[in-house]
Amino acid sequence: MSDPKKGPIPYIDLGGSGKTIHFSHANGYPPECYKPLLSLLSKSYKVLAMMQRPLWQGSEQREIKDWLPFADDLLEFLDERNLESIIAIGHSMGAINSLRAAIRQPERFSVLVLIDPVLFVPKTITARRLLWSDKIMYRYHPLIQAARYRRREFTDLESIFAGYRKKSVFRYFDDPSLLAYVEGITEPKPAGGYRLKYSPEWEMRIYATGIWRDMDIWRNLHKINIPLLVIRGNESDTFLAASANLLKKHVSQARVITIDNSTHLVPMERPIEVNNTIQSYLQENL
Repeated sequence: MSDPKKGPIPYIDLGGSGKTIHFSHANGYPPECYKPLLSLLSKSYKVLAMMQRPLWQGSEQREIKDWLPFADDLLEFLDERNLESIIAIGHSMGAINSLRAAIRQPERFSVLVLIDPVLFVPKTITARRLLWSDKIMYRYHPLIQAARYRRREFTDLESIFAGYRKKSVFRYFDDPSLLAYVEGITEPKPAGGYRLKYSPEWEMRIYATGIWRDMDIWRNLHKINIPLLVIRGNESDTFLAASANLLKKHVSQARVITIDNSTHLVPMERPIEVNNTIQSYLQENL
């Protein structure tokens, strides 16, 4: 696989001081979407968030066959920044990438916080392996279909906000969180207006290549010997109760906390509650 990046891996620095938190974002959600949460965390910690491959200039989505390279990218980023014993926090795909990196090099991490990770039980992974093919996934995966027809260009941020405010998927977002999301997913166009920062082609590729290689996670979870917190939304359709129960069997010290009135997008829907949960856990375990 060729290396699409030129120079160090790009990232954003949310400021703060003290022990370093690295935050890994989800598919389709650049780090800026999480500013309400990350700004709260930066009051007590130094917060960094690397851009994952879909946000690298010149990256090629067709080279991705599974999610394993994203954990490699995170470890490379830690090397570039000379970061050790960090607090790793990740959401969705970012949670899986952080978990894989911690399994591979557990000494690099002091605490692991997974927010609604894309982690399914082995029988679901096996079914995904049996069914996996680009043709099938691109034709039938509902999230791929949604990304395929997603609007890409806009005249102004106000109209995006007004349109999204009416969508049920954002029902638990307050206005500041929804505005952060709108600003996070867009960038100005040279000729005026705005466009999506995270391409639908990359978003579709991530959906198409997920889950099917994840038995390596279940086989190696015993290597996680650091504090592990998992936060999930009570209406999540991604990190289900069966996965939570199995995770706790594999990692005895794992703590799973469910946030009410939230979905898979819990870090953006409930930034204050998620921050308070993380801060309390870190105070107990650092």
